[in-house]
Amino acid sequence: MNRMSRLIIGAGVAGSLLTGGVIGATIAGPLGASAATSSSAATTAASPSAGSGKFVPNENATHEAGESAAREAQENAGQFPTVP
Repeated sequence: MNRMSRLIIGAGVAGSLLTGGVIGATIAGPLGASAATSSSAATTAASPSAGSGKFVPNENATHEAGESAAREAQENAGQFPTVP
């Protein structure tokens, strides 16, 4: 191959790689950002009182009605409940 053919083929390959990278980032970029956001929100929603370092039990009457004795004992002891 002569020098001009090599330059043309090299430019075509480089252009294809750049175009594929841009298309891939456009498609996968929002998916990665939303996955990270939703997992953070799920973690925050699962343990709202975990940030304070002290467990505050839910003493609402409707919550207490559906609570097991083991969970109530853990709440009374000031522990984060591990049983339903």
